[in-house]
Amino acid sequence: MKKTLRSSLVALGLTLLPLAAQAGTVTVKGSDTMVILAQRWAEAFMKKNPSMKIQVTGGGSGTGLAALQNGTTDIAMSSREMKEAEEEKLRARYNTPPTQFSVAKDGVTFYVNEANKLDALTVEQLKDIYLGDTTSWKAVGGADAPIVLYSRENSSGTYVFVKDTVLGGDDFASAAQTLPGTAAVVNAVSKEKNGIGYGGAAYAKGIKELKVKKGNEAFAPTAENVKSGKYPLSRDLFFYLRNKPSGDVKAFIDFALSAEGQAIVTQVGYFPVK
Repeated sequence: MKKTLRSSLVALGLTLLPLAAQAGTVTVKGSDTMVILAQRWAEAFMKKNPSMKIQVTGGGSGTGLAALQNGTTDIAMSSREMKEAEEEKLRARYNTPPTQFSVAKDGVTFYVNEANKLDALTVEQLKDIYLGDTTSWKAVGGADAPIVLYSRENSSGTYVFVKDTVLGGDDFASAAQTLPGTAAVVNAVSKEKNGIGYGGAAYAKGIKELKVKKGNEAFAPTAENVKSGKYPLSRDLFFYLRNKPSGDVKAFIDFALSAEGQAIVTQVGYFPVK
């Protein structure tokens, strides 16, 4: 019986790695925060290059980075930096360090219902709320009502960012309701007058964005405050590759970082890196 290609390669000590996409197709997977932005880039890019196809799917930053490791996506979208363990796995499998591109900036935003009279909270107050130490809006100057917590799944880069930056690495309160995407968080908060959630600045529609207080000032996640660093929950949004970009992948990344691509960043509601 003839050997298969895979068994023949194994016999020679080689490994057959999966192909991320067919020729002429670039696959982009990961951060739900970045899905709308990447889809807009893809649409504009394909209009200019009708022979090429850009496939964009979400699932969370962790999902995208895992897909990059197993060879099922060309580009991983991540709203957090790659962890050391993830980088080591990628390096071990492909014998090359990953390539990182900062393609946009964001201000992680805490959302409350439009009926909530609060306009700003400190990072410490947000921490106490999401750790479950503060359970009533009255304790932070709001109504005498229980706080309803909404959070993201642990594959989300935004979940990791909030856990590390706001909660100091501690776990979220068990009362926090886990939702599958930022749009779901926004929808839940818009319907629950005592709710609070978090996500990217571009999704803040139909709810109120809380400013973040530092000393006597309160800062909104605006382009100026994110760029200057005054907004304390600013972050970069990333593309990750297994190696240096070339061909169709390079052309798409070059477009995202071009003046036209960065104008789309602003249109979507995030902030350009250039």
